[in-house]
Amino acid sequence: MPEEDSIVALRGRRFPGGEYTVQHWENFLLTECTGAEPLPGGMVHPAALFHLPIAGAGTSIAEMFDLGQAESDVSILIESYDWELHTPLIEDVPYRVTGEIIEAERLSDDRGRFYDRIQFLFNVSDRGGTPVARTRITWRYTRNTL
Repeated sequence: MPEEDSIVALRGRRFPGGEYTVQHWENFLLTECTGAEPLPGGMVHPAALFHLPIAGAGTSIAEMFDLGQAESDVSILIESYDWELHTPLIEDVPYRVTGEIIEAERLSDDRGRFYDRIQFLFNVSDRGGTPVARTRITWRYTRNTL
């Protein structure tokens, strides 16, 4: 189990940031896999908010696992994905993305088993800085304490 201090020290860590553009083909595949019809006017299916903010902020799921020192690929429990969509995402439009870790703490459940709760915040804006979306991802990194 990682030292608690190394987890708590993640608070405030910022990702490099960057841009992300959802291409038409990508939107088509996202929409198709959800069983939905294409949205009008090149609107991007909201499912893009699973990956757009992470990739756009210059990180990856693998890095997020590593930062929390995940003990295995199955040691992550999803607590929540909270999405705020201020305006529709549009295909072929570049969006700026920033990201950071806003919470990192060690907790225990009602059985006394430890886990680390890490919350990531990603902000998506247009090139002029107008907010487009915000995602807050909260994961539990379960710990094998044997």
